[in-house]
Amino acid sequence: MNAHSSPAAAPQSFRIEGMTCASCVRRVERAVGNVRGVTRAAVNLATESAEVTFDGVSRPSDVIEAIRTAGYEVAIETAEIGIEGMTCASCVRRVERAISAVPGVLRASVNLATERATLEAAGPVPVAAVEAAIEGAGYQARRIAAADGAAVDPRQEAKDKELLNLKRDLRFAGVLTLPIFLLEMGSHAYPPLHHWLWMAIGRERLYLAYFLLATIVQFGPGLRFYRKGLPALMRLAPEMNALVVLGSTAAWGYSVVATFAPSILPEGTANVYYEASAVIITLILFGRFLEAKAKGRTSEAIKRLMGLQAKSARVERDCAFVETPLDAVRAGDVIQVRPGDKVPVDGLVLGGSSFIDESMISGEPVPVAKGEGDEVVGGTINKTGSFTYRATKVGADTLLAQIIRMVETAQGSKLPIQALVDKVTAWFVPAVMAAAAITFLVWLSFGPEPALTFALVNAVAVLIIACPCAMGLATPVSIMVGTGRAAELGVLFRNGEALQTLKGVEVVALDKTGTLTEGRPLLTDLVPAPGFDRERVLALVASVEGQSEHPVASAIVAAAKAERLTLHSVAEFEAVPGYGVTAVVGGHRIAIGADRFMSRLGVDPAPLAELALAFGRKAKTPLYAALDGRLAAIIAVSDPVKPTTPQAIRALHGLGLKVAMITGDNRRTAEAIAAELGIDEVVAEVLPDGKVEAVKRLRDRGRAVAFVGDGINDAPALAEADVGLAIGTGTDVAIESADVVLMSGDLNGVTNAIALSKATIGNIRQNLFWAFAYNAGLIPVAAGVLYPIGGTLLSPMLAAGAMALSSVFVLGNALRLRRFKAPTASAGGNETAKLRAVAA
Repeated sequence: MNAHSSPAAAPQSFRIEGMTCASCVRRVERAVGNVRGVTRAAVNLATESAEVTFDGVSRPSDVIEAIRTAGYEVAIETAEIGIEGMTCASCVRRVERAISAVPGVLRASVNLATERATLEAAGPVPVAAVEAAIEGAGYQARRIAAADGAAVDPRQEAKDKELLNLKRDLRFAGVLTLPIFLLEMGSHAYPPLHHWLWMAIGRERLYLAYFLLATIVQFGPGLRFYRKGLPALMRLAPEMNALVVLGSTAAWGYSVVATFAPSILPEGTANVYYEASAVIITLILFGRFLEAKAKGRTSEAIKRLMGLQAKSARVERDCAFVETPLDAVRAGDVIQVRPGDKVPVDGLVLGGSSFIDESMISGEPVPVAKGEGDEVVGGTINKTGSFTYRATKVGADTLLAQIIRMVETAQGSKLPIQALVDKVTAWFVPAVMAAAAITFLVWLSFGPEPALTFALVNAVAVLIIACPCAMGLATPVSIMVGTGRAAELGVLFRNGEALQTLKGVEVVALDKTGTLTEGRPLLTDLVPAPGFDRERVLALVASVEGQSEHPVASAIVAAAKAERLTLHSVAEFEAVPGYGVTAVVGGHRIAIGADRFMSRLGVDPAPLAELALAFGRKAKTPLYAALDGRLAAIIAVSDPVKPTTPQAIRALHGLGLKVAMITGDNRRTAEAIAAELGIDEVVAEVLPDGKVEAVKRLRDRGRAVAFVGDGINDAPALAEADVGLAIGTGTDVAIESADVVLMSGDLNGVTNAIALSKATIGNIRQNLFWAFAYNAGLIPVAAGVLYPIGGTLLSPMLAAGAMALSSVFVLGNALRLRRFKAPTASAGGNETAKLRAVAA
């Protein structure tokens, strides 16, 4: 197997099988971290994966060997790719060498006869990179579609198989355990039944029947625990399975001795605990089954996102549109979309028009009109009309693929809060084993008769009740569900750390243009001077501005076109930088510009100066128009505030946050906008490169600051802030520039992101409290600490039930995040109360 050169910043993913608890996570991280060339290893129990970063040369084979040595398996995924252009054995060798050099590929085998390459990878097969390597070697790659037309997810297939195996083993164990449990517990509860069984069947035959049933359970369905637990014990690295093996084997083994060699036990201690060993195995299998089902539900958001992808596209081939597998679509292909179809990949409309449901990226339920030159996004749904478009982004480059990748990355990341869990789990299982040994010795030395029986039962209870699973799952499952729900609301967390940091934010700093406002000027007012007609002035002014590329000019032209006014031909156009423009239209000299331009031309702007001041107070930019040397009108242009901005700012205040605005506008205009919207702090007259300093000033008093910008021009400020949130319309947003990406241009997404962060971190704390409180509270009870008070002891069977349900409780609590409601969706008088409840 090869070593591959790869950038240190690009981690490789490995799917790991066999991890059951937080101790497993710690063990795998330590094993992988010791591999030469590994700079970072992050293992996630919920996603059953490891993200490994190398120092420039990746050695996946070494990592796999380390994981296997630690007692776990790596899921190897395979794929086949067709290759065209090979003619001899030299070609085969060249292609194999090219594919093997791709980071992540473990093995490649090329067959000249079938013209196919079979490759193995430790995680998702990097098909696009392999194709590029094949083409770089001088051959043509051809993707092979799955037989059913859809790709099979091997990871999901393995999970489904494991769930079926658990269900089968649970049923089998339950059927065999039930008779032992009913007869043994029934005998304790109803003594006449005990007497009848001993008289009718006999003690020896009854114990022999229990032995047969319990042994089948122990080494049939229970064999899975031995397969993982015993090697862990041999390596002196015990984990969850080892505790189950020790506890259930102790109960079963003691019972075997009591059945077949009772004479070697102290008098009065030859009791059997077959029901305990069988019930322990059965209840833990039940817990694992419920856990596997709940884990499946935590990844539903990813499944739904992947379900948005089209399976095929109608691509133009030889002057006809033919149904083509999505994998075979290339950038530059012309694609036809019919009514009701999913848009297959990202692209630009060439011809036709339609309305497209883009709610998957914008959250807006109203379909958007699309025509020639407009962008379309893969995964959105065409409602009416038919159109053709040219593919610009395919495969892993599409917006939907980037969304899925970001959600998967966030779900697999570790929060800083996880550091405490890692420290505890490093010694947890050995500490439990030590506690069980101490319990056994204390009861054997100081317990009442039969001391050996009490010592055995309580030691087994300690081993069985301890649950590192709950601690290991507490953080990652909440992250999985929380980030998945966030994606459904159009909020994409690029890493788990942002999820935690956002909760502690005190100040939300907003860039004005494109964030608070629409980001494009609009003509808001045109007031003619006495003796002038409004429509005529607008038509003449728009004719002149049509020659300019300034955004204000575009706003005036757009307004004239919206009113269906006729624009005239223009002569002698001249732009005067910093002042305005002049031109001749229909024999009339037209001038448009600021008051200083009018004064320069000898036109007195005083008659309309009061209006200019009023416009300025409303954050509008005033311009004057002159016709043949006479003042003709005053024009006001502004970048209008988005309709949802006032509600979003109220919602941020409802969460107890301060809102600041950073803008390049003059202070008077900025303060006018701030007063209108209820913004707490204003940082005005800031140049583009001064936004970083503005963020630093807001953070001066030790406050955590979130900066919200358009994700392109604001990249330095986004990086400087404690949390950077990029807001945009999906395809325009620079995804790589922020910690959090808001897929719609709606500022309400900021409130949703913060509220969801608070809800998720709160959920994690609940899970951690339960996991630690459960273990801290019940392990002493299992050891018998309450026995001197009221004679209370915990049966190993009850301990097994409690342990099985503890991790199920953590998963169930995390799944509540799926019902998280976006706070800004609330309306009416209860909105602020609901937001404050979220903040609390």
